[in-house]
Amino acid sequence: MSDSKVVVGVGPVSFDDVVAVARRDAQVVISAEALEVVASSRVHIEALAEQATPVYGVSTGFGALATRHIPHEKRAQLQRSLIRSHAAGTGDEVEREVIRAMMLLRLSTLATGRTGVRTETAQLYADLLSAGLTPVVYEYGSLGCSGDLAPLAHVALAVMGEGHVRTADGTLKPSREAMAERGLAPVTFAEKEGLALINGTDGMLGQLVLALTDLENLFKLADVAAAMSVEGQLGTDRVFADDLQRLRPHPGQAVSAANITRMLAGSPIVASHRGDDCPRVQDAYSLRCSPQVAGAARDTADHARAVAERELASVIDNPVITRDGRVESNGNFHGAPVAYVLDFLSIVVADLASISERRTDRFLDVARNHGLNPFLADDPGVDSGQMITQYTQAAIVSELKRLAAPASADSIPSSAMQEDHVSMGWSAARKLRRGIDGLTRVLAIEVLNAARGIEMRAPLTPAPGTAAVITAVREHAGGPGADRYLAPEIGAVVELARTGALVRAAESVVGPLH
Repeated sequence: MSDSKVVVGVGPVSFDDVVAVARRDAQVVISAEALEVVASSRVHIEALAEQATPVYGVSTGFGALATRHIPHEKRAQLQRSLIRSHAAGTGDEVEREVIRAMMLLRLSTLATGRTGVRTETAQLYADLLSAGLTPVVYEYGSLGCSGDLAPLAHVALAVMGEGHVRTADGTLKPSREAMAERGLAPVTFAEKEGLALINGTDGMLGQLVLALTDLENLFKLADVAAAMSVEGQLGTDRVFADDLQRLRPHPGQAVSAANITRMLAGSPIVASHRGDDCPRVQDAYSLRCSPQVAGAARDTADHARAVAERELASVIDNPVITRDGRVESNGNFHGAPVAYVLDFLSIVVADLASISERRTDRFLDVARNHGLNPFLADDPGVDSGQMITQYTQAAIVSELKRLAAPASADSIPSSAMQEDHVSMGWSAARKLRRGIDGLTRVLAIEVLNAARGIEMRAPLTPAPGTAAVITAVREHAGGPGADRYLAPEIGAVVELARTGALVRAAESVVGPLH
């Protein structure tokens, strides 16, 4: 397990905390202050449990069954039944990093003292994360309203010693057995606890945080790829000048243009056609407008990040304990704010991939690539060159366009029309994760083609920044030559893109990109 540690207090966890726990197996500790607040808020729940007046989530059924008053002797069964019945997911298992992010975010809400759980319940969430035990959660089951009910219920099922978990090495084990091996014991839920563990937007929020983290790298990579395409296709860098960007002062656009300019600085290829005798007046939109597209993507992500940060600072539960000890129903579990930006980012991902594919296609078309061989082939006709790499891009981009259709525009009523409008935010998050994977692959293929196109401009040489990226690619994929098995080379460059190695190669020469 990791030596790093994340402390969960009464305040919100950070983006870095979520990533550290989800992806780097950071240990999780609840602060003494948070444990004290959790314990003090529990007193209000226990007092309400003794009252004759029904209180939702404490002494009643749930959802459309909230009119049923539950006697003391059946309340432990009520909580168990809630979790068992709501752990109704199906489909493929959700990725480990998503489940760990979701667990941390639910724990963060528990630690605010607004949910009324006991300290031992909150502590077991921290202990499971620290032990690397990840409950099995399935793809389908959340409507993104009343929280991510089914996914969070599968986690709670493991906490009460039922269902299955995967250990840090991926071994599937019954939850109770895996906990016992690590000296942990399941919790028997008391009043309100089962409901408090499943009534949050933590699944969709965790995926939003992880997606925004991935996009930070991909936005930089999009600029790197665009610069390589501009260079390899004998485009001009003049359109990226700062004074031109200031005429339309979107902040992301200026950042993207500055990155491309730095990548092209010192390029003998660009310098070779910079004179007044160059017959080309304007580059195609996919080259010239790269900062406008990638910049708008950044600005959209900035908005999404603001929403995510507000959500990280929120207490999502129903009912919730107020500062003066009231237990009040509310609608804060509705996932609309998160669902909208998840869908917005799916549009961003699809469009970034679309403009990347267009730049790649220009490399391969002899009518538009300004003197390069058709399809960048070594011996055109005998060799097909990079022809089918664009097909691969096109297949992915087509799917990303379908995934850009908003999930949040849909709603299917549930719970006998009590929950008659839902966000579908979990679905928005799932398709965004697929979209980010697709964008990574599309950008990697553009870099692979751009590297080949630039090398075919020899004896002209590239800019130091683009040359560093080409060197990184050539450690895993061969340069221009006769046709060869391309899938492994594509896979290797995709991995370089995913891990940030391509961006780091560029930054090792030009300095930090933004």
